[in-house]
This record gives sequence, C-alpha cells and structure tokens, in this order.
Amino acid sequence: MKKAAVTLFWKGKKDSRDCVVNERLPEVSLAEHGRGCLVQGDNLAALKSLLPDFASKVMLAYLDPPFLTNRAFEAIVPSDIAPKDRGPLKAREKRFAFDDRWSGRAEYLASLGQRLEFVRELLAPNGSVVIHVDPKTSHYVKVLGDEIFGDDAFASEIIWRYRRWPSKTLNFQRVHDVLLRFRKDPKIKPRFNMTYEPLAPSTVATWGRNKQRAVFEANGRRKRSETTDEATKGVPMGDVWDIGVIAPMSRERTGYPSQKPEALLDRLVTALTCPGDIVLDPYMGSGTTLVVAAKRERMFVGIDESEVAHEIARTRLSSLGVRFGITPISPAPPVARSA
Repeated sequence: MKKAAVTLFWKGKKDSRDCVVNERLPEVSLAEHGRGCLVQGDNLAALKSLLPDFASKVMLAYLDPPFLTNRAFEAIVPSDIAPKDRGPLKAREKRFAFDDRWSGRAEYLASLGQRLEFVRELLAPNGSVVIHVDPKTSHYVKVLGDEIFGDDAFASEIIWRYRRWPSKTLNFQRVHDVLLRFRKDPKIKPRFNMTYEPLAPSTVATWGRNKQRAVFEANGRRKRSETTDEATKGVPMGDVWDIGVIAPMSRERTGYPSQKPEALLDRLVTALTCPGDIVLDPYMGSGTTLVVAAKRERMFVGIDESEVAHEIARTRLSSLGVRFGITPISPAPPVARSA
C-alpha cells in the first residue's frame, strides 16, 4: 500500500514545479571563471540559468533565506573588511541590503519552494541541501522540503546554539537557529565525512584520550571496557552545535546583516563535500559560504541581487587571492539574504 504524503496547503497554492521564468538568460559556467562564480540578480532566474552546466553536479547547496521578519535590512558599508577605523556605529554609512517583507507566510513559502525545486535539479545524486531557518519557520519548511525532496530524503535537523544579549520578553530566550538537511537521492550513499567533537572532560579524566574497547564474557554480556593504545579522534559530531555568533569587533564581521560565522559554514562544507566539489549558495549575502568553500579548495557559485552583498563578497574573495567570475542576470522582485 502506497503511503499518503503529508503536504502544506494554503489558499491559492500552486505546485512549485509550475514556476515559470520567462527571461532569456545567459548560461553560467565555471569553465572560464577559475574557482567560482558570483551571479548578480534574482536567484530564481539565476538558478534556472545554472541548469545547462550544473544539473546534477552541485554537492552542497546551502540556503539561508529570509526569516519572515517583515523588515527591510541595511548593511553597514565598510571601508575595508577589517572593523578598525570605522568610527561609531551610528555614524557609519548604511545601504539597503535586502527586503524581508511579505504579504504572509503563504507568499514566503511559495517563493522558497520555487527555488528549492531548481536546487533539487542542480544537486548531485549523492549531494545535500541545507536550509537555514529560525524556529518560527522551520516546521513549515520541513514539510515543504518533504514535498519537494520526499520525506525519506530528510537527513538531519541541526540545532545551531549560540549566545547573545538577552532580550526583554516574557518567554524563554531564543538562542538557536535550525538547519534542515535533505539528501538528493536517499537510495544513494551520500557524500559525508565524519567530523568529531572533543571528548567530555569526565571521559578524559576516567579513560584518557585513547580509544576504548568493550570486553565481553563468553555468553555475550559486556564485562568491562579497556583502553587501547590508539588515540581517539573524539566523539562523532552530534546535531546540536555550540558555535558563537560573530563578535561586534571581530575582524570577521563585514557589516552585512544576518552574516553567519565561518565556523558554522566550515563544519557543513567539511562534512558534506570534498575538495573539488561544487558548493552553491543562492542567498549569498556577504559571501561566507563562498569564502569557506574557497579556503577548503571547493568550487563555488553564489547568487544575490544586492549590490552591497556583491561588493563585500568580492572583497573577501579577492583578499584570498581566489580567481572568480561575475555573471549578471536580469533583476527581478525577489531579494536575497544570507551567510
């Protein structure tokens, strides 16, 4: 008996596969762009333009879409990437970065679903997509992802836990984001490199830093454990990650709103790709995903229609000495945000 799928429904909902992009688009290719390419323009049109050259080739797509805040965001314009000599925050020049205002959750989910349809076509059979959202939106996006990729393709819900200044609220403080990972084809072994976290202090105090081995009795019951001579790599990485946000005076900070720490993206890129693989970020923002991909010797494609986002991303990549190209796409109403 075929199991019935659980789907989202809202008034006026259309199948996201019915999305039509009418512009005549240039094809995007890495052949002439070195290690990566930045695409400036609407990310829906840009994703379509990637299909001829990138279909079934992207190993990791990381999406950090708007969080449905119904706000417009500005970026602090840096004189360079380092925060020195910028002066007081209020005195710094600001420019429009992205618009996160929607008519409602239905419009938001429809927009995201259209882009995920193209992302799915771009993913390699053993590739993954990670969608970065907040707890207010994550449950809807999980079901949306199940519709597009299949609920058997769902791999992980990763909780990114961080510390920040407390807010005045009659509620528990929100100190985490949600990262939803889906695989392209659950029947194929995914690209996955096991990563590790340090042993607990209590474990080190009791057993040291070498591997343990279980010792069993003749009847199969576990009798005890013993320490071997082989050093342990640590504990296999769990799905709750304690990674700090970017400090206000960190050299990593660019002034772009919603910038994510390199440590977070590094963990994803390291675990889900290998050198030479292609990493895609359709909501490029300040370019953190691309910077990490370049440092880890991966190929990259970033998409954003924000001019200030491209200026910041180009500066960061150029500082690494990475050769990349820029492809313009016809602009359209949707806007970008992200890493």
